[in-house]
Amino acid sequence: MAIFLNENSRILVQGITGSEGGKHTRRMVASGSNVVAGVTPGKGGQTVTAEGRDIPVFNSVAEAREATGADVAVVFVPPRFTKGAVIEAVDAGVPLAVVITEGVPVHDTASFFAYAQAAGTTRVIGPNCPGLISPGKSNAGIIPATITGSGPIGLVSKSGTLTYQMMYELRDIGFSTAIGIGGDPIIGTTHIDALAAFEDDPETEAIVMIGEIGGDAEERAAAFIAENVTKPVVGYVAGFTAPEGKTMGHAGAIVSGSSGTAAAKQEALEAVGVKVGRTPSATARLMRDLLG
Repeated sequence: MAIFLNENSRILVQGITGSEGGKHTRRMVASGSNVVAGVTPGKGGQTVTAEGRDIPVFNSVAEAREATGADVAVVFVPPRFTKGAVIEAVDAGVPLAVVITEGVPVHDTASFFAYAQAAGTTRVIGPNCPGLISPGKSNAGIIPATITGSGPIGLVSKSGTLTYQMMYELRDIGFSTAIGIGGDPIIGTTHIDALAAFEDDPETEAIVMIGEIGGDAEERAAAFIAENVTKPVVGYVAGFTAPEGKTMGHAGAIVSGSSGTAAAKQEALEAVGVKVGRTPSATARLMRDLLG
């Protein structure tokens, strides 16, 4: 099993004719993803070749969805066009929109996420995220498909690179789904959303949760785990050595006083039984020990 993405997922790529969209479309297809369409306004009727397949390009998401039955949109468009691209996916009723673009204005994210919530038909992942992968089934985004295999671990992470590292560290055990939710101040899918889905997935046996300094998402996730998650969870919080008051890496990673520090997040997670590693490798060892 997997969450949000499986072997039946039919992917369309918004911005497929751009350099990033085209490159990662080819990577997704090479990893076994069923990419059925691309969307670039004004370029309808063209094709993009990936692994010997010609993928049709449409002028709009609605056209692409009607013609191909696509049910996942992966967004590779410049920041100034991202809000419009996501709203277009929502209007077309695409169930899952994966927003890879970084540098999206927070106001725009707030606007398109509220729009998606009001419509009630589209789950948004991101922005500023690597996407998600259900190894051996499908890959929507930029996560390398060759670093791990399928298995019983669910992974949810704010950080793209730490997603990759954890997948590699535990590659011999494998993952049901690994999802990078992004590190912006406002994101569509949260740690809690992923934790709930992993809890309901019968083939996910244990969960790795990677957070980082700033905000209170990890503290809220800890409260959710205490009330709703029966499966074992191990955690890692990036930023134990970050100086107070400085933004580190992701736009959402800013610490104010004791609020949002790695130590505070570790304390909240350990209080509800989540073992927290001081490094990614230590966290991987905790998971290894847990699964015996």
